[in-house]
Amino acid sequence: MFEQKLITGMKNFNQLIHVLLALALGVACVMVIWDFGLKAAEAWQAGNAANGFFHALGSLFILWTLSTLISAEMNYLQTGRIYVRVFVEVAMISVIREMIVQPVQVISSGGSEANFNPLHYGLLLAALLVIGVVYKLVSDPQAPRDPDA
Repeated sequence: MFEQKLITGMKNFNQLIHVLLALALGVACVMVIWDFGLKAAEAWQAGNAANGFFHALGSLFILWTLSTLISAEMNYLQTGRIYVRVFVEVAMISVIREMIVQPVQVISSGGSEANFNPLHYGLLLAALLVIGVVYKLVSDPQAPRDPDA
């Protein structure tokens, strides 16, 4: 009897934690959108829109990551399941973000091509390839596919 009440209480507490986590992810999304707006406006005022846009794009990739986590959290709250695919997606988004942000950082720091590390960039490309293969392996083969994609 006591064990059943304890398990029920822990399940309810876990559900509350996941609701709070979902709310925190929503707040984080709003903050990232705000940061993107500030970076874009700052770059526009400085007359460096192209470089500033790529810096702001890094913020949007964080938003993409948060969106993926929110989708996973909604799925967990509805079904009680979390899929490995979510973690693979977050890893893929992070590597893509790094591949875009790294060259922009080299350029914006006033560095020359000597500061750009092609080995590091090649490793990022290899990591993206591996993550893509893993994503394909863990994706649900029964999921509906878009025929136009």
